[in-house]
Amino acid sequence: MKHSTLPLPDNLAAIANHRQPPGKLWSRRLTILNSFLLFAIFLVWDWLTRRLQRNQQLRAKMLVQKLIQLGPTFIKLGQVLSCRPDLIPPIYVDELTHLQDQLPPFSNDQAYKVIEEELGCPYDQIYAELNPEPVAAASLGQVYKGKLKTGEIVAVKVQRPGIIDILVLDIYLLQQLSTWVQKNVSFIHTNIRALTDELANSIFKEMDYVQEGLNAQKFAQLYGNLPQIYVPRIYSAYTTSRVLTMEWVNGVKITSTDVILAQGLDPADLISLEFKFALQQLLKGGFFHADPHPGNVLVTPDGKLAYLDFGMMSEVVPETRDLLIIFFLHLVTGDFPALAQDLILLEFLPPGTDVVPLIPKLTEMFGNIRETSIAELGFKQMFEKLLSLIYEYSWQIPKFYVLVFRCFATIEGIALKFNPDFQAYKFGYPYIAQWVLTNRSPVLWDALKNFCLNNKTIQWELVSDLLNGISQSDDFNLSLTLDRMLEFLYSSQGNSLRNVLVNEVVTNLEKLSKESFDEIMMWTRVINTPFASVTRLNEIWHKIQQFIGKFLLVVPLNFVSIAEFSKLFFRTEAQRLGQEIANQLGRRIFMRFIQI
Repeated sequence: MKHSTLPLPDNLAAIANHRQPPGKLWSRRLTILNSFLLFAIFLVWDWLTRRLQRNQQLRAKMLVQKLIQLGPTFIKLGQVLSCRPDLIPPIYVDELTHLQDQLPPFSNDQAYKVIEEELGCPYDQIYAELNPEPVAAASLGQVYKGKLKTGEIVAVKVQRPGIIDILVLDIYLLQQLSTWVQKNVSFIHTNIRALTDELANSIFKEMDYVQEGLNAQKFAQLYGNLPQIYVPRIYSAYTTSRVLTMEWVNGVKITSTDVILAQGLDPADLISLEFKFALQQLLKGGFFHADPHPGNVLVTPDGKLAYLDFGMMSEVVPETRDLLIIFFLHLVTGDFPALAQDLILLEFLPPGTDVVPLIPKLTEMFGNIRETSIAELGFKQMFEKLLSLIYEYSWQIPKFYVLVFRCFATIEGIALKFNPDFQAYKFGYPYIAQWVLTNRSPVLWDALKNFCLNNKTIQWELVSDLLNGISQSDDFNLSLTLDRMLEFLYSSQGNSLRNVLVNEVVTNLEKLSKESFDEIMMWTRVINTPFASVTRLNEIWHKIQQFIGKFLLVVPLNFVSIAEFSKLFFRTEAQRLGQEIANQLGRRIFMRFIQI
């Protein structure tokens, strides 16, 4: 791939210093001011007539139309604002989320000229075929279906001619306007200039097809080997800042239910796959597709999910990922003082913020999350609940978190169309639970200890839910889970939990030692009777489970589980744990004997 020649985000100073002919500059400035002034007049009239709330939906739709009329820069501005619920009301966020990035296509001759300028030769020397009609047209470019001279079917994305000049002019004017507003409008506390710079970053990253190609290649490197995921190939030799050539994917939108069913595929299974894969991107890969709307995720005839359009991607560093998981654990356990502190760690609130007043609000909103109805468990519903606090406490939500929420809310919205009972919270819990236990992160293991232990008491219901969740994940491995459990118990984070666990096991074994001799003999007779039923053996097994702790409830009595448990005796940590239990039990029995 050739190096980018676009004014990318690290050149923002050059954009700010850009100069246009005075006539063109003033003409565009007046067009922008006139459009927004008219919108502002309607808002003031709504306020004077006390219809501000009643007309919010109408004004939100009006704003969307204004942005479309102003062209590509302002369409992208709307998309940026849709990721900033800390700046605009929820109704506006919702309308802007559905903003359609569509413009009439430009002529083929213009497209061919761009290809020749970028690739250094006429298009027909590279492409054996190029369909005369573009298959898609948007504000920044359009896509053709074609064929290379070597026979491969490809998609060719061509940037809209003259778009750079339009964007540079608009961003320059927006930077001027935002700087003036920041200095002269006292009631606006948000950094409007930073928002303009965010817009410039977003636009120029999306415009740079070299970067999009690199994103696709990184995505393929991380996830392309997964059996049910397909990432199209990028043809680097025919990709520049303004032309992207990638493999053509035959498939249908994930929402095309009739076609999917006709192919013998289950739409619900595909949505489940998409949700699991999104979790995998966030938890394991750390590099995720931030715009998985139906047009960007196709279902191939063999049932794979093919991902397209790698312009809007995001990365998550391990520290941020761990904070999100800890936030989720605190939400599940109802630890609202800790949840309030998480909002500072996640940078929703500035350091030093007094979060005490937030605790009752969070408790009221999420206090019954484990008993909440399906309709209230979704990402969208949870985020909307948080939005009500945003305006009251002037939160600043980093764009990354909004992208994460939007990514999962988009998938969840599609899932609910196929399965009204789909519960994102319960669906995602097994994968998060397994990641917490098996990832060996000291921060997560410390959170796991707090999750399992409260005031030196093991929260068996939560522990049981956690282990049940782990056992339900697709890649559940009993041997690995048992290994990590032992490793966790003997880590610095798990020491206190292990001490409480040993004490509880010993206490229960003491109770067992006090059981009547007749009952024990009865058990022995049943076990040694050749006609003993499997049912009775299971009853005995469950009785023993009660004494060694509820953490075994997820493990059924079968040859596989017995074989895996037998391997524990060869683990140093298991031997140490058994020794601790035996020593403490021996001391207690000895002390009881002395007292007699």
